[in-house]
Amino acid sequence: MKTCPNCSAQLEDNAVFCAACGTPIAPAAPEPESWDPNPGYAYPPAAPVVPNYDHTAEYDPADISANKIFALLAYLTGVIGIIVALLAAKESPFVMFHVRQAVKLSVTMTLTGIITVLLSWTIIVGIAGAIFLLVLEVVQIICFFNACNGKAIEAPIVRSIKFLN
Repeated sequence: MKTCPNCSAQLEDNAVFCAACGTPIAPAAPEPESWDPNPGYAYPPAAPVVPNYDHTAEYDPADISANKIFALLAYLTGVIGIIVALLAAKESPFVMFHVRQAVKLSVTMTLTGIITVLLSWTIIVGIAGAIFLLVLEVVQIICFFNACNGKAIEAPIVRSIKFLN
């Protein structure tokens, strides 16, 4: 029910004029809609999760400085370096991180080499395989310098290959 602003008489909701005094009744202004940027949620939406590939903070600085040379061997001398690093510093989490990265790179390089050789009769696959092997060598150099600097950052290309995780 509405109330007349002039005489305070009770009116029907659809009345346009007051029945007692004749005052025109303005239609009620609609309430402005409030915009809720987050409807139905008590908290703002969480920021998207960005994967963190730098694991340096997870390792002890003393472990990093004491075993850095074994982490370098994993990248520098290939499979022999991986075996030496495994035997010499198997208790070092920092070295084990770099051994895992070196194994991922070695497996990827080996599979790429095998596929390139098997399909080398097609010139395009041979060229693409050679370019990808060159890219993997650059990634291995990047990993070597990360280990030199005492960082534990996952190798850029092989970290996204699911069967190597």
